[in-house]
Amino acid sequence: MAAPASPFDQEAFESGIAVLESMGYRVKIPENLFSKHGYLAGSDVERSFQLMKLFEDETVGAIFCVRGGFGSMRLLPLLDFETIRAQPKILIGFSDITTLLVAIYSRCSMVTFHGPLVTTLNKTSEKTRSGLVDAVGSSMPLALKPSKPMILNPGKVSGPVLGGNLTSLCHLMGTPYEPPFDGHLLFLEDRGEAPYRIDRMLSQLSIGGHLDGVAGVVLGSFLDCGSLEDVHTIVTEAFRHRGVPILAGFDLGHGTDNLTLPIGIKAELDTEDASLRFQEPATNEDNA
Repeated sequence: MAAPASPFDQEAFESGIAVLESMGYRVKIPENLFSKHGYLAGSDVERSFQLMKLFEDETVGAIFCVRGGFGSMRLLPLLDFETIRAQPKILIGFSDITTLLVAIYSRCSMVTFHGPLVTTLNKTSEKTRSGLVDAVGSSMPLALKPSKPMILNPGKVSGPVLGGNLTSLCHLMGTPYEPPFDGHLLFLEDRGEAPYRIDRMLSQLSIGGHLDGVAGVVLGSFLDCGSLEDVHTIVTEAFRHRGVPILAGFDLGHGTDNLTLPIGIKAELDTEDASLRFQEPATNEDNA
């Protein structure tokens, strides 16, 4: 367990632990996991030290983030990416955790996982839980299909998947941890951002040239972001001159269904088949 962002509710935490244990995981809880420092789960030094100790621990196979919220980005200058690269683990989380997932993938060439947090597990669906097992425990390549497919621009293309929470991605721009989007399938989701804010963030990425080399776009949930039709229109306009395939409606992000998505593995996006099919398992030795 790691708490790299905000403090968390004890009851939700214990319920999530029970779910993990029912799935067969043996849970290890760091001593300072319950620290609080304002709106953060401990100081930056405490949280970064906790995360690094988990990467260094040879008995740990997977690191589940307890909660998102705020603060993950503050850890990036304090992380030892060489150590992380030498001791790869399954790292799982979403929302504010996006900054860690993307930075570690970019710096360490390590596959990370956009998936449920510990405190969300008890409220998520069985589909979410089985999706987690499929992503991190299967020897077969993962295949995802949107529950409500919406083709915003047709096409078929391949590339490694990169992305997560749109707001968090934008905050990485202009920093040493800015990810390269070229050749990638860009996955986006968000929560509580009005359409004009989504427009502003995509405009920032577009004007900065970050969208020029994107191979395709995968859209997850946009919970409490106003009209979904408006959001889709904004995304379509942002990529209008690039002509890349855009497929929406995936159960990824802030929702009852939050399937686990590997970051950093090559996949094929096919709007005709309405699918995102990975070309290798997420947890084979080459991706560890």
